Amino acid sequence: MEASINAHMPGLVARVVVEEGARIKVGQEVAVINCMKNELSVLSQYDGVVKKILVKEWDEMQVDNPMIIVDLDKKK
Repeated sequence: MEASINAHMPGLVARVVVEEGARIKVGQEVAVINCMKNELSVLSQYDGVVKKILVKEWDEMQVDNPMIIVDLDKKK
């Protein structure tokens, strides 16, 4: 199953700190958004593997724009 990590605020993508294929955990920083000279972390809400990165540095984000697609870990 897949899920997307979305922008939680408007602004510009300052950087993406994960790569496709990377394993991520809940609460891990995956990207940073710059809004009005403030940099705020985008944190994963999921455990899984980064399937696709949809954004690059300096892309403009609005609230809820998808940024990263995650293949979710299966529940045991």
